[in-house]
Amino acid sequence: MVSTTAVKRALAALATRTDTARRPYVAVIDEADAARSDLRRAAGFVDAIGLDGLAEAIDAADRADDDAAVERGRDALAAYRSFRRAAAGDAPGNDREANAGSDADQDSIGDRDGGGAERDHFRSGPGIPKPDTGQDADR
Repeated sequence: MVSTTAVKRALAALATRTDTARRPYVAVIDEADAARSDLRRAAGFVDAIGLDGLAEAIDAADRADDDAAVERGRDALAAYRSFRRAAAGDAPGNDREANAGSDADQDSIGDRDGGGAERDHFRSGPGIPKPDTGQDADR
């Protein structure tokens, strides 16, 4: 298992190296692209370089007329932004407000009173008493 500190150090070294045949922006874009397939590696990339660093690398690639790197960088940036939206609960198909007026949705969700509370898929109901505790089933 690679530690976040080691990933940060490696990415920082890649971003600042000048003794290589690859430009620093290419190293950043390569890492961003490759890290998309591994959650820990992607988190390390975002923590070490960040989406702003990736955007800067894309700008550098654009200034250098490296169209292939620009395209890969933009694809990676779009993917990371999509990951961030999904983690925040804003994934496509998760549009609570668009479905809020439908009676069928309210019935399936269990929020029939329209009380303004955030709706979810849980419904209140009677508890299940533990055996031999003397608890009432309708508590």
